[in-house]
Amino acid sequence: MDGQLLSDTFVELTDTMVAGFDVIDFLHVLTDRSVQLLDVSAAGLLLADPRGELRVVAASSEAARLLELFQLQSDQGPCLQCFRSGHPVHVADLGAEATRWPRFAPAARKAGFAAVQALPMRLREQVIGALNLFRAAPGGFDPADIRVGQALADVATISLLHERSMRHSDALNEQLQTALNSRVLIEQAKGKLAERLSLDMDQAFNLLRDFARNRNLRLSDLARSFVDGTETFTELTMSRSRPRLPGAGQARLQPGPGLAPKP
Repeated sequence: MDGQLLSDTFVELTDTMVAGFDVIDFLHVLTDRSVQLLDVSAAGLLLADPRGELRVVAASSEAARLLELFQLQSDQGPCLQCFRSGHPVHVADLGAEATRWPRFAPAARKAGFAAVQALPMRLREQVIGALNLFRAAPGGFDPADIRVGQALADVATISLLHERSMRHSDALNEQLQTALNSRVLIEQAKGKLAERLSLDMDQAFNLLRDFARNRNLRLSDLARSFVDGTETFTELTMSRSRPRLPGAGQARLQPGPGLAPKP
């Protein structure tokens, strides 16, 4: 495990006092760093809305996001159990859980995941969501990875609750609702960009996110502008000359009067 990256991640997850704090980007940092730090293939994040219903708000990959959505739609799976119980749920082999979760287990295997570790986002009796770690190969999770994963979830939970306390007592519900609304806009922007440039959904999201960071824009604001046509892009180049560093962008987008047509 990269000690420097781990240290930087904890700093990043506690720095909610910065101007223009972007909850969506914050939650994606949590899922991305979980994959970079731990022996997992993907990570997803579910948060409860003001009515207590779980929603998918971040994922490290499109496959993980779609599986999390399926889990909510089918109303079964380890992540739901984790949220409802407030306790971690460990599944070493999803192939052996077809009876327990007859719809979720086959769907997870079809998506390429064979093991799951679901970790609660909770403070005392308050559970606000679950961080879910997926692995492509069956087998138990390293206890050290589980401890670090739970620590990341705990720090993120405290940071979100602290950010709420700096506003009003009901700000967390407002914040989560805003995040859910922003998620819809981001999905629309991803789909629009993916269709226009013949990209997959992961690539489209990375382009939007990198452009927002490079121009100090909130991801949700950029997505809204792109969807309603206020913001358009005329030139897009993929940078493949150097490996992606944690938090670094893979693409550069230049603003302009129109989006370049498909090649």
